[in-house]
Amino acid sequence: MDLAPDPALLDALSTPVLRLDAAGVVRFANLATARWLGVGVRRLLGLHAAALEQDGRQLADCLAVPLQAPLRLRRVMLGLPNGPAPRFADLWLAPADAGCWLEAHPVEEFPGEDPARLLPSALAASLKGLAHELRNPLLGIKGAAQLLARRVEGESRELTAIIESEVGRLSALVDRLLSPAPPRPFAPVNIHAVLERVLRLAEHDAGWAVQLQRDYDPSLPELQGDADRLSQAVWNLVRNALEAGAGTVTLRTRVEHAARIGEAPPTLALRLDVIDDGRGVPAELAEHLLLPLVSGRADGTGLGLALAQQVAREHRGVLTWRSRPGHTVFTLLLPLTGTEGAHD
Repeated sequence: MDLAPDPALLDALSTPVLRLDAAGVVRFANLATARWLGVGVRRLLGLHAAALEQDGRQLADCLAVPLQAPLRLRRVMLGLPNGPAPRFADLWLAPADAGCWLEAHPVEEFPGEDPARLLPSALAASLKGLAHELRNPLLGIKGAAQLLARRVEGESRELTAIIESEVGRLSALVDRLLSPAPPRPFAPVNIHAVLERVLRLAEHDAGWAVQLQRDYDPSLPELQGDADRLSQAVWNLVRNALEAGAGTVTLRTRVEHAARIGEAPPTLALRLDVIDDGRGVPAELAEHLLLPLVSGRADGTGLGLALAQQVAREHRGVLTWRSRPGHTVFTLLLPLTGTEGAHD
């Protein structure tokens, strides 16, 4: 979470977020934090975060030393002396320049111990704020692409068509975030058509610097799903590989028999591997990699992998990964049966 979002964007989130300096003093608190604790934002600014802990010393001990890696604190009681009743929350802390970010996830809103349960609400809140910022630039890009398409021919016309198509897909995503609607019914999807669309984007994003390889199983049946959402998930995985300095990225598809996905009975599944030879996943991020707002890059938002995980869950599937320097594999395992209308 080592980034500096616009305060207005953070105020749009429903998740309480605080920015602490190196001494643990609150330098920023969004409106959700103030509402959740039942106090004004000004009362929080300049306060040492440890003063918010009303029972125990989990947070105080954590802030006593510089934070080196993302950290989760479970069931911390937060509040202010002589203020409203304290509230319990699971806290997520992530290093930032000269301090850290702190997110509070109220335990009554996110029951259970599985971090993936935090994903839909936290991710939706984050993306809804981003959507407001994206709408106008997308309209500008679409207009520019339409003007350019009138002046070019051949391959350049094909590229402008890709721009328009991707802008249309992103605009539809923005509209869904700002005005939630029931998810679209699943339809038959040719996964290789999805992958070719992603590879076309990657070719223009990476140029000749990266080898993009295909290792497809042509016998794969169609998958019941949402082609746009699957394209978005796979593109996020490929882009993650490119940003990790990969020289080669391989997309591999296989049929997996008797696949086990969570607690569901063994089933026939599509296995999609995104393989790269980049730097690998930093050890300090391994435990929290698929959570929103966790990034290994200073300019990263930490939303790409979290969104890919969410798309997998929408399709009753799972996203897993394994990594070492020079060899990282992200795997989407999606059932080929029983996914009709399977949105969560």
